[in-house]
Amino acid sequence: MKKMNNFPTKKLGEVVSTIESGKRPKGGAVSSGIPSIGVEHISDSNGFKLDGLKYIPGNFYESLNKGKLNRGDILIAKDGATTGKTVFLSDDFPFSKAAINEHIFILRGKNEMINQKFLFYILYSPQGQRQILKTKHGAAQGGIDQSFVNFVKIPLPPLEIQKQIVERMDKIAEAQKLNDELIQKADELFQSLLHKELNPAGKNWEVKKLGEVCEIARGGSPRPINNYITNSSDGINWIKIGDAKEGEKYIVSTEQKIKLEGVSKTRLVKEGDFILSNSMSFGRPYILKISGAIHDGWLLLRLKNTDLSPDFLYYILGSSQTQIQFEKSASGGVVRNLNSDLVRKIKIPVPPLKVQKQIVEKLSAAQEYKKQLFAQKSKLKELFDSVLNKSMKGELIKLKKL
Repeated sequence: MKKMNNFPTKKLGEVVSTIESGKRPKGGAVSSGIPSIGVEHISDSNGFKLDGLKYIPGNFYESLNKGKLNRGDILIAKDGATTGKTVFLSDDFPFSKAAINEHIFILRGKNEMINQKFLFYILYSPQGQRQILKTKHGAAQGGIDQSFVNFVKIPLPPLEIQKQIVERMDKIAEAQKLNDELIQKADELFQSLLHKELNPAGKNWEVKKLGEVCEIARGGSPRPINNYITNSSDGINWIKIGDAKEGEKYIVSTEQKIKLEGVSKTRLVKEGDFILSNSMSFGRPYILKISGAIHDGWLLLRLKNTDLSPDFLYYILGSSQTQIQFEKSASGGVVRNLNSDLVRKIKIPVPPLKVQKQIVEKLSAAQEYKKQLFAQKSKLKELFDSVLNKSMKGELIKLKKL
């Protein structure tokens, strides 16, 4: 690993006092009781998504000797597609009692060695995430076990310096939180406008199933995928979830390519096609500005005719009306997903093309504000990573202002 700091380093296992997981009772979660936090409740930006909460009985919670949450805990997703995702349990967490399930680790540092918030920022950073993911193992989606703490190295400045770094990072984190709140409010306003414009009540609009207007097919992946990754210029764009930038409408590039011999085991897509995430954060639509191939975490939607504007379809797919249908249709336990047959049955309004274009013009103007907020979010993330990296190099004193 490239050295990121000018401070002594320790193995993570040397500075943590607690690493434990939780569980749910036999038979699974219940409809009320004590909140049981799973990977699906951890957001992408150090927060919680508390809609769709699951619960454990109060007497089961009281019987637990591991997995009960305390303020200041660090939570790390231990398996699946979200392996390594990290969140800090801050004072504004809305529950006095809560526990984790078996898919999450709690980490608590040794107070005499490390500031808990400092430890969180290290593990949450790109460098920390890369180290955690290097320990991922297992078939299918895989995961990490408790031994990962023996392979992750962290910088360990004096506690006073740790505190200064935390204070600096907290300021940026607060700006990120405020920007995220603006994004949420903008999205709520946008969804309100979307609902108003797409409401077919009193309008003589057709209603069609997605399968009537789109060809729908699931992606596929040649395995083991690492055998098919190539740097060759004639490789095929390998479109992954990470290539879809938050808040963006289009996918314009990929980080990786696959060899031509992998094509028979995947799904080819072309510019102008829609792809829809079908697992974890399912139902997110994107329009392709490139050709390539998609894995089985995507569904391909290809318009059959010209009765539907691509931009109108994009807004329809992202609308609360359609997302509610996706939510009701999704199948699975811990990791819920969509499949081709389910998506084909989703119903959407299809007004005349002239009306579609008028609606798109109104929505595009509102969408531009959200795009600006997402651009600000990216800048704040860059600032966060830059300041943390410089702090780890001992340049904290030189950074007079944010």
